[in-house]
Amino acid sequence: MFEFAARLRKLREQAGRPTYRDLARHAHYSIATLSSAAAGRQLPSLAVTLAYVRACGGDEREWELIWRRTADACAGAPAAAATENRHSDDARPPYAGLAAFREADAGVFFGRERLTGALVEHLKERRLLVLFGASGSGKSSVLRAGVLPAFVGVPTLVFTPGPHPLEECANRLAARAGVAPGPVRAELAAESGALHRMVRQILAGRQEGDSATEELLLVVDQFEEVFTLCRDAGERERFVASLVHAAQAPDSRTRVAVAVRSDFYTHCTRSPGLVDALPHAHHPVGPMTVEELRAAIVRPAARARLTVESALLTTLTADAHGRSGALPLLSHALLETWSRRRGNALTLAGYRAAGGFEGALTQTAEAFYRALSDSQRRATRRLFLRLVALGEGTEDTKRRVPRQELDDGPDTALVLEQATRARLLTVDGDHVEIAHEALIRCWTRLGDWLDEDRDQERLLRALTEATALWESLDHDRDILYRGVRLAAVKDLPRQALTARERAFLDASESAAEEAQRRDRRRLRRLRRLVGALVVLLVCAVAAAGFAVQAQNTVTRQRNEAVVLRAADESVRLSPHDPALAAQIALAAYQQAPQKRTRDALLSTLSVASAGAGQAGPRPTGHTPAVTADGRTLAMADGSQILLWDITDPRQPRRLRTMDGDGVGMNFIEFTPRGDTLVGAGADRTLRLWDVTDPRHPALLSQRPTGHSEAVYSVAVRRDGRMAATAGYDDTVRLWDITDPARPRSLAKLTGHIANVKPVAFSPDGTTLASGSDDGTVRIWDVTRPQRAATIAVLEGHRHFVDALAYSPDGRTLLSGSDDRTAKLWDISRLPRHRQLGELARHADIVAGVAFAPDGRTAVTVGVDGAVNTWDVTDRAHPAPLAFLTNPGGSVKEVRYLTADGTILTVTAHRSVQVWYTDLDRVLAAACDRFHGTISRARWARHFPRLDYAPPCPRRAAADPA
Repeated sequence: MFEFAARLRKLREQAGRPTYRDLARHAHYSIATLSSAAAGRQLPSLAVTLAYVRACGGDEREWELIWRRTADACAGAPAAAATENRHSDDARPPYAGLAAFREADAGVFFGRERLTGALVEHLKERRLLVLFGASGSGKSSVLRAGVLPAFVGVPTLVFTPGPHPLEECANRLAARAGVAPGPVRAELAAESGALHRMVRQILAGRQEGDSATEELLLVVDQFEEVFTLCRDAGERERFVASLVHAAQAPDSRTRVAVAVRSDFYTHCTRSPGLVDALPHAHHPVGPMTVEELRAAIVRPAARARLTVESALLTTLTADAHGRSGALPLLSHALLETWSRRRGNALTLAGYRAAGGFEGALTQTAEAFYRALSDSQRRATRRLFLRLVALGEGTEDTKRRVPRQELDDGPDTALVLEQATRARLLTVDGDHVEIAHEALIRCWTRLGDWLDEDRDQERLLRALTEATALWESLDHDRDILYRGVRLAAVKDLPRQALTARERAFLDASESAAEEAQRRDRRRLRRLRRLVGALVVLLVCAVAAAGFAVQAQNTVTRQRNEAVVLRAADESVRLSPHDPALAAQIALAAYQQAPQKRTRDALLSTLSVASAGAGQAGPRPTGHTPAVTADGRTLAMADGSQILLWDITDPRQPRRLRTMDGDGVGMNFIEFTPRGDTLVGAGADRTLRLWDVTDPRHPALLSQRPTGHSEAVYSVAVRRDGRMAATAGYDDTVRLWDITDPARPRSLAKLTGHIANVKPVAFSPDGTTLASGSDDGTVRIWDVTRPQRAATIAVLEGHRHFVDALAYSPDGRTLLSGSDDRTAKLWDISRLPRHRQLGELARHADIVAGVAFAPDGRTAVTVGVDGAVNTWDVTDRAHPAPLAFLTNPGGSVKEVRYLTADGTILTVTAHRSVQVWYTDLDRVLAAACDRFHGTISRARWARHFPRLDYAPPCPRRAAADPA
């Protein structure tokens, strides 16, 4: 035997060591059966051996001779011959095989005496029993062959629920009562007490005497079918309620026993009618003990005057003990061993020849399958697939099928006969089912069939049910498939369908084609009618269309004019009534989101935010200075300089007021680090303050600038070490402010022939730009301040140059002039330079210019009160972004505060204004900052003939005005 196993393993080596999973797929035996065949613990059956050899590509004829020689050596030639030659006598076997024990088999049902006694006592005490156990644990057998015979003289009713449990129950009750099933079915569906009354009626008819002692034992086997086959949840719940009521009614005459697979326990707990009864009604079925297994094996054989070889008994109990669902495999192995018995002895050799514990069932199924022709094998596949209910989160279960669902062809009839003879199927009256669900688990070929296309099988089951319903309703056309369902089943192979199903599918396709023809005819008629209507209506529609279009155009133009007028009005109102102005501007933008309403919205909200609910002092003055981080503002206001914290520009906080010794400051500027403030006053004196702590500023130094006329502006280099002053004496002076307490004059720059106004250092500090009333901009090389010299003169403005700003990269210079323009200059390759683009949308002097920190945006302000922002990404072709309006008049100075486009300006009237150019940010905060909403009366005044649509409806005001 060991040599035989070694040769099997060597054959597998020669085949390339395929996995046992691959071998099982080709041999149609389980992995455990094939691996044990090569383990050497016992001689495998001939069928298992040949399947193993076939999967490994070996010579089957040679291996059959090897197996026979090994079998002769292990058990002797006579014993081997006995195991291979099945008995053909007509003796009744003492074992049931895959089929459950019936009540008539009580005489050979052994091993479950203890469980039977407990179940009988349970039923006598509590009347309702829910028996839970794994598939193959013997639930059906213990109820039929154990419990039923214990109730001697008690009438019984045993059935399985099937797809229509109420109908099945009604049929069984009606047969007992001798009445028609239809009314019984209606009563059961109507109320849960009908089953209780029907049982009493049956019992009253059985005994005319004292019927109080008469009872009915009702057994529902395979109760899981109410979940796997019954699709009507209402019918399922009514059936369960009827069973529970019949068992628990005060005058109950019914004892109910239900057998259900343990993996459907959670399904039972979801049933409202059953969940309350489960704690006192359920009873588990566990595996048999060794003693119970010995009794189940030996005592039926003894009753038939047979003996069980001790080696066989030991092997069987070892194989079956502790295994869930092992009883049908054990019973079938014993039945196959009995058919290979030697005389009156059941031998280990016969057991092994039958295929062993798991292999016996597979061997029987494979022997049955191999004996069939190709057409019969196809019929077998169709038949067995129909007999399986696919699990939804549970294992697949067997399905009881009526004979009328199957085709009546010769192949089907022969397969049914052969499968029944092999005890794989059971035929009960008009129904066919698999003998036991163990076949689904153990027959690998059937498992492969089920796994190939489960979705197709589900479609086929649904088609089967629809066909049955169609036939029961006398071929009602409303039941036929249409649309998506019909398209889905068209892909099913026709050979997989029965004649009934093909007839249903053909009728569905015919009905669908007829419906399509009707639809086409209806569509043709509709098209003709529409064509006639179109001819009649074209002229009217055209005339009406022109009229409507003209009216719409007039209305649209009128509404647009109303909205634009309201937008302009919102800007004028913003200083006086901020909340109303903001509401009007928001509404105008929502009614017509275009450039003009957007600019008005940004202007209005920026101006309005300065006075919307603000308390306390506000910055004022004529000259601003802002630190590089945008958090501190200095405002020169006459002879005072006020320091402000503008971390939140909407809520400025005054930090300190500095006295300029009675001298007005013409210009002030922070050093880049923000710790020093530089200013020049009307007395032509340069002053420096320590503002490291802006709450406690201190004057560091003051000294005459040397200018003979007023100082117009001051600039500080980015490193904070040099400053420049420009004056009306046509000169620029450079200062060393490395030590702010001791500023030192470096150079006097001459070359302009008129007042010098703006000055600005390049970002790298190597050049200085100055603008003059002579209309030119001069670029000075200040690398060596004592020898500073002009390296370029930019000519192009037709009037005074009033403002200058370098781009952050130092390659572009922006200048503003009295000629109402701002110009961009390319100074990246000095002394070569050229004019790039012109920003010309101001109606008066351009008084201030600035670049945004990212260098892609610039802003210009002017005496015309405009604050214009520009996209200067393409320096040669600057594009306007927004044209904002200050209703307070001239704007003289401009500074960028942050990278998000927030701008600070100073007007000629000394007011400080913060502008917000990020539209999304403005819109997000608008309704939260301006409370209340525009009333209907004000809406009608500012938006006449437009439907009332306040921009912030969640704050709808109750103001009737």
